[in-house]
Amino acid sequence: MSTDIHGGIEFRHPGTGTDHYDGEPWVTAMDLWPLYDETSYAAFGCLFGVRNQAGFRPIAPGRGLPADLSSGMRAHLGTGAEKDGLYSASWVSWAELAAIDLRATTERVGWTTGEPAYSYEPVTVGAVLGDETHWPHVFNVMKALAGRFGDDGVRLVVAFD
Repeated sequence: MSTDIHGGIEFRHPGTGTDHYDGEPWVTAMDLWPLYDETSYAAFGCLFGVRNQAGFRPIAPGRGLPADLSSGMRAHLGTGAEKDGLYSASWVSWAELAAIDLRATTERVGWTTGEPAYSYEPVTVGAVLGDETHWPHVFNVMKALAGRFGDDGVRLVVAFD
């Protein structure tokens, strides 16, 4: 059975914490779908630890949904729990994504299933998140928003089915 990613990009409203703004602290900027429509288990593992058969050290595994999740994203993801058909909810800030070393590699991973033995050779983060994937679309939107709202004021919120 295939695993798909769902979610979107949020930004922290610049008026949060001021007397003149009484809305939600985080606002949904856009859904993930138009930017990313691939299924890459290596990328899911690298970013969130989901189906991490390549052996990456995940950047943001299993954080759950943020307590201050925007109402738009909550409507999209529900609780991010199995009862909603989703699991492994997490989020990652643009600051964390901007700091990724695309040259970093996995360790060689091996396993057996009875008679045959399998292994993954080391693979770079850039190979699973780089220019040949759809992730740069996501990262470019997040970077543009960070120019206005700050690196820690933009985040990607996801869950899987």
